[in-house]
Amino acid sequence: MKRKRWPYYLANRPVQANTALEVVDKFSGERVARCAFADAGAIDAAIAAAHGARAAMAAFPPDARRAVLEHCVARFRARSEELALALCIEAGKPIRDARGEVTRLIDTFRIAADESVRIGGEVLELAISPRTRGYRGMTRRVPIGACSFITPFNFPLNLVAHKVAPAIAAGCPFVLKPAAKTPLGALIIGEVLAETDLPAGAFSILPCSNEDAAALAEDERIALLSFTGGLVGWDLKARAGRKKVTLELGGNAACIVDADPGRPLAEVVERLVFGAYYQSGQSCISVQRILVHRDRHDALAKQLAAAVRKLKAGDPRDEATFIGPVIDEDAARRIDGWIDAAIAGGATALVRGKRRGNMLPAALLRDVPRDADLQRKEAFGPVACLEAFDDFDDALARVNDSDFGLQAGVFTGSLAHAMRAWDRLEVGGVVVGDVPSFRVDNMPYGGVKHSGLGREGVRWAIHDMTEERLLVLRD
Repeated sequence: MKRKRWPYYLANRPVQANTALEVVDKFSGERVARCAFADAGAIDAAIAAAHGARAAMAAFPPDARRAVLEHCVARFRARSEELALALCIEAGKPIRDARGEVTRLIDTFRIAADESVRIGGEVLELAISPRTRGYRGMTRRVPIGACSFITPFNFPLNLVAHKVAPAIAAGCPFVLKPAAKTPLGALIIGEVLAETDLPAGAFSILPCSNEDAAALAEDERIALLSFTGGLVGWDLKARAGRKKVTLELGGNAACIVDADPGRPLAEVVERLVFGAYYQSGQSCISVQRILVHRDRHDALAKQLAAAVRKLKAGDPRDEATFIGPVIDEDAARRIDGWIDAAIAGGATALVRGKRRGNMLPAALLRDVPRDADLQRKEAFGPVACLEAFDDFDDALARVNDSDFGLQAGVFTGSLAHAMRAWDRLEVGGVVVGDVPSFRVDNMPYGGVKHSGLGREGVRWAIHDMTEERLLVLRD
């Protein structure tokens, strides 16, 4: 990357307040850029600007919102390789996966452009008794007001897109805190938004400390907080007062492989490898727990272990790399420690390599104890746990034996089993015939239990960022 200094965006304008935030190449460890880092005063100014822009954003016509979003789509396409390289460097994401995330960024803004002119209402029949004859009702959806967004490091483009694009479509001004480890993608989005004619104060994008970001949860001028990240989200919700809150807080996703998986075993293995090890397992819906019917267990374990051993780890700029670095050495050390603890508790390592800094080779374990961190918590790394089951209902119960419930996958050729999984699994989404890591950006996405509340997905986010206003007419 040639650019070494990056501003933040305050009330639509770039501000090079300082160069206090270092951005590090996650593979080499070298500093690649310095960004402006916002303080509490900048955050307060951004909240004030967003609060002051509510009326102008609400009055910004739907076709103008669509034009802004379509401009972003065109500019992201033109800068797609730059965005992918920034993502590869700041997040350590293999370049092929980085290009895929840029595609999803574009998709999300394109979907939002379409939805921006579809935010309608409903006609209500109020004449339900003699008392209400002559009355009719209508509703329309109006912007909720200023929003605050906090996003994590693992999808620095697409998770930002899932908050920013619906806000523009809904007519809501916003303040965004991107992850300090991966701010560049969000700042490029800010650079593109600054090219548009959004009303003054419509957006601010401010890398900042977690302590200073507390205002994004606590300030009463904010009408909605949308947070994607770890379990600290529940603490933010408790401090959010009367504002609406949506949370996406991760999981330890499970995938069931039935006696009749409904797919050739080689295809199942291919999808499990993708689901468990894509972007080094740093996905909220990464396959962490694999439950295989005993009739299929040994054959699948053998094929899966062989496939995992072949995964190329190394420089994420290399087109052949599948496993890049995890976000930092602390994360790698934690995951490696969980693997050691599981093995000490009786698990068997089918595949295991040696950690070097924040490079952690793909690992596959069998029969991990039910109380191990590797089973109970979110690993967020390139490791999966394999176990056998004899009864499908028992497999469903094991999937539900978790504090999390984001998505689950089920490979089965039985329609009855597919429907039973949909009925019984305590998750936000059940994916039949594929891994839980499957996601399309126009579908509802979110979890239950510790995984959060509310749904992402453009249409659902727009719904959260708007509220119904009723009109009653008397003849």
